[in-house]
Amino acid sequence: MAVNLGVLPAWLLLLIAPGWRWSQRIASTIMPSLLGLVYLYLFFRQFRTLGGSFATLALTRIMFAEPGVVLAGWIHFLAFDLIVAAWVAQDAHRRHLPRMVMVPCLLVTLAAAPLGLLLYRGLRWARFSQVWEAE
Repeated sequence: MAVNLGVLPAWLLLLIAPGWRWSQRIASTIMPSLLGLVYLYLFFRQFRTLGGSFATLALTRIMFAEPGVVLAGWIHFLAFDLIVAAWVAQDAHRRHLPRMVMVPCLLVTLAAAPLGLLLYRGLRWARFSQVWEAE
């Protein structure tokens, strides 16, 4: 629960002030690094004592039967979703895309980063392929 709440300020900064340099620093560097430290701790605490591995789905299931490994996996997702969102926000700001394009992409990225990235890339392509009318 604490890690979920801990990333929310970074997400809010990306939604409210995507062009502010501290929004980018916090969302793309500071918060993922902090999550990385927690992940590193869990990795060495949990993974060295387990019999499973990521070599096969069956061995991965063995590892994810352990709550500490599930937490590490969740932190992994939180960190990388935030990095993807920071890139989307930065790219949209740099390309002067309307906020009405960026915000839904960030919200989808919050729930499922690959889908949010795909949505953003599609909308960005449409914008720069003259599918939308020029502003």
